[in-house]
Amino acid sequence: MHLQETTLKSDVVYEGPIFTITHDTALLEDGTQAVRDVLRHHGGVCVIPITDNNEILMVKQFRYPFRTVTREVPAGKLEKGEDHAQCGRRELLEETGCTCTEYIYLGEMLPTPAYNSEVTHMYLARGLSYSAQKLDEDEFLDVEKLPLSEAVELVMQGKIRDGKTQLVILKAARILGI
Repeated sequence: MHLQETTLKSDVVYEGPIFTITHDTALLEDGTQAVRDVLRHHGGVCVIPITDNNEILMVKQFRYPFRTVTREVPAGKLEKGEDHAQCGRRELLEETGCTCTEYIYLGEMLPTPAYNSEVTHMYLARGLSYSAQKLDEDEFLDVEKLPLSEAVELVMQGKIRDGKTQLVILKAARILGI
């Protein structure tokens, strides 16, 4: 069948707490075989919290693979079988200390579809109420507030590098007419 591949063999080469890696052999449409290494992930959620003044809450945190601090919207990984809407609300509370009265699903994105099965679900949160952060034991981050229009400019200037954050900022700006 055109543009289809069939898995002939799949071997788990790594299984960890966040993802599993398989080394697969796939049958291509022309009858040849190819190797496909796949990072299998339960998925994630990101939330763009927007204040009544069209400011967004972002988190700054150290990202080990890049050895740098990144600026991102609140986000987290789904536990196996977890509802993505509930996960997003949990992450919003944990990372920013916020709950919301309006919670709008903005769709999903595939961060790196060539080798990663992760699906990231995106939400917009409004009607924010503030309390204390409830960070995970191994989580250290700072929360900052900036105008959505400024965040759009930072995306366009390449100063916000995280893909999910870029996309959800641009989607929110479009929806809100900013």
